[in-house]
Amino acid sequence: MALLEVEALTKSFGGVTAIADLGFEVPEGLVYSVIGPNGAGKTTLFNMLSGIYRPDEGSIRFMDQGVVGRQPHQVAALGISRTFQNLQMFFNMSVLDNVMVGCHLRTRTGLFSAALRLPRIKREEMLSRQWAQDALAICNLDKFIGQEAGSLPYGVLKRLEIARALAVQPRLLLMDEPAAGLNDTETLEMRKLIRRICDSGITVLLVEHNMGLVMQVSDRVLVLDYGSRLAEGTPVEIQNDRRVIEAYLGGEVRYAL
Repeated sequence: MALLEVEALTKSFGGVTAIADLGFEVPEGLVYSVIGPNGAGKTTLFNMLSGIYRPDEGSIRFMDQGVVGRQPHQVAALGISRTFQNLQMFFNMSVLDNVMVGCHLRTRTGLFSAALRLPRIKREEMLSRQWAQDALAICNLDKFIGQEAGSLPYGVLKRLEIARALAVQPRLLLMDEPAAGLNDTETLEMRKLIRRICDSGITVLLVEHNMGLVMQVSDRVLVLDYGSRLAEGTPVEIQNDRRVIEAYLGGEVRYAL
């Protein structure tokens, strides 16, 4: 059974169809990438998978549980976490505190318990701190742990957002253009991080415009064109698919694998 199953998914905005009768499956333990030109429907797809948008038609199943109709925090509680194209950060908080925010779905503290400072609160805080530190370690951010997020360079902030998403302890991580705005050195570090996350047991669903990164890091690639499925396969198969070359890559393009 696939970790994520999408069937006949459709979403329109007014008279424009962003996603049209889309279906695919994401096996567990892979880096599965979704590519396509601007306007192909990639971000709309992510917004439906994470509960921000509700599809007009179709179904989404994660670990054999329905996703459609759940709120974003309920989807996250199922085990789906995500990052965004634009940084969603608390810039006046420390790196550690930013990541600890991602742990709240895994704790049971209520307002009454917090006000009384019951012993359970201290135990949960210690556990959240450990989860956050583990996520920071995966992202090679240990040395920034006490710094204010607003003082950090853009490339570090991109990894910090990933660390916060990991603190949710997801089974599936949706990564929306993690290499956008990064230089070559930072992109290389991002590629290594994506593989490290996958090797740790977390399945990665990646949307990315950097084709070099996609072809190097992916196990499977889905190509969207005008919201529909154009092709799916291994990176080598996608690079040699004439429909993909004509619709997206624009010629005889090859990337080192």
